[in-house]
Amino acid sequence: MLHQMKLQDRPFSQIQKGKKTIELRLYDEKRQKVKVGDRIEFTNLQEPGKKLLTQVTALHLFDSFAEMFRVLPKSPMGYEPGESPKAEDMEAYYSKEEQALYGVVGIELTRIDLHDPE
Repeated sequence: MLHQMKLQDRPFSQIQKGKKTIELRLYDEKRQKVKVGDRIEFTNLQEPGKKLLTQVTALHLFDSFAEMFRVLPKSPMGYEPGESPKAEDMEAYYSKEEQALYGVVGIELTRIDLHDPE
């Protein structure tokens, strides 16, 4: 199955370069449909013409981002050395109430390179 999701420029670029391999999302109804082996096409919010195709290799489910940050390695989530992820930062996107209702998911991805036949 192919899913469509949007990303800010920084995480889009990080996935494109292979630096970020785990995308963080609320485990809402839309994300509950995502399964290992599915594909996700990300659209860059700042440049909607830019798209990136990925394949889901694993799903990491947690009750909250705080729990996720305690368990998963930081670098694959897009954090640079020395950066400390804060659960409060994710509240700009997903409230504590939403996290309590749905839980959260780290979607582990691999980028799919599309080559034009020549």
